[in-house]
Amino acid sequence: MNKQLDITTRNAVLTTMAQLISMEKSALLAANKLDLDNYDGADLAMGDRLKVDDAKVAGMISALKKLASEPDPLGIERFAFSHENGIKVSNRTAPFGTILIIYESRPDVTIEAAGIAFKSGNKILLKGGKESLNSNLFLVELWHKALEEHECPKDWVTYLEFDRTQTQAFLEHPTQKLDLIVPRGGEKLIAFVKQHARCPVIVSGRGNNFVYVDTDADLQMALDIIINGKASKISACNALDKVLISRDLPRKQEFLHHLIQSLKKHKVEILTDAKLEGLEGTSVMPNEKVWYEEFLDYKILIGQVPDLDEAIITINTYGGGHSAVIVTNNEEKAAEFLNSVDAAAVYHNASSRFTDGGEFGLGGELAISTDKLHQRGPIGLQHLVTNKWYVKGNGQIR
Repeated sequence: MNKQLDITTRNAVLTTMAQLISMEKSALLAANKLDLDNYDGADLAMGDRLKVDDAKVAGMISALKKLASEPDPLGIERFAFSHENGIKVSNRTAPFGTILIIYESRPDVTIEAAGIAFKSGNKILLKGGKESLNSNLFLVELWHKALEEHECPKDWVTYLEFDRTQTQAFLEHPTQKLDLIVPRGGEKLIAFVKQHARCPVIVSGRGNNFVYVDTDADLQMALDIIINGKASKISACNALDKVLISRDLPRKQEFLHHLIQSLKKHKVEILTDAKLEGLEGTSVMPNEKVWYEEFLDYKILIGQVPDLDEAIITINTYGGGHSAVIVTNNEEKAAEFLNSVDAAAVYHNASSRFTDGGEFGLGGELAISTDKLHQRGPIGLQHLVTNKWYVKGNGQIR
């Protein structure tokens, strides 16, 4: 285990990384173009995540600068106790140790997730997908330059250029100490990691998010929230997949007509349940399994429920535990929804697209966890720590 880096050094490395990415922007875009040219385009969401453009580069630089300005998440006292025998007991935040981040497609994970893990005092192992290899290797080379500039060992950030078989072997029999694994990708990747890992895993990345349009909803607001949730970024895990309409919604047919026309403008394929069968421009879902699907595509399912209770049951049965929204002007119904829906983030009259570490004031995120231990929802700098008990005495024995 490397000696812990002090906060001044960690911040200096992050600041240098931001400078290097700015200086090497053209070379980064060239490396990413190689990946884009090699990608077959079979998965629309993965292709969107793979691309690095001016906005994504600016996002990387901004994330690193923000991280460098944040207070140190280590050594924060969470609890203190003075024993009657004079022993002083305290509990403080501490690094996990070594964190492995396994991810698909997204080169920005090599910067933003690794940056959060590094600021939190952890060694980082990165295992990106083959589709983004050129981009990832270039960014890791910049990490090593930044580390060397501040006389830090390069193995604070290591890239594992493994194929699937090698990755499985490493998960089952790590050749170095592993304290935490964070898979960032689709359900197949998450299942693969959970099956083979021998240390704690934070499950991140699956959405399947719902909006419920209540009888007391502002219909224009509902329309805006649905379109934003579905069409603004289909590759995001906070994107919208399912819409539940109250059976007794006033002007229901008019609202559905406007919703379908608006979705069609964004080239969204529209499925319905049997209760809404026959709506122009839609088709009935083929089977119940569709309720469980995260689409990550220009595709949406609209269903009808008799009331709020059924909406809550439906979301808790099929949802991914990520984000859920109620659109209503009734505060009592909103409170019941927010308290009863089992999701990491619950919304009243706002888009699910806000489930994001930056939007929640965390300054970025390592992942968005749908697990309930040890942290749910966006995992920011302050969550990527464990704790340690410090006990000081002067010879006390028990």
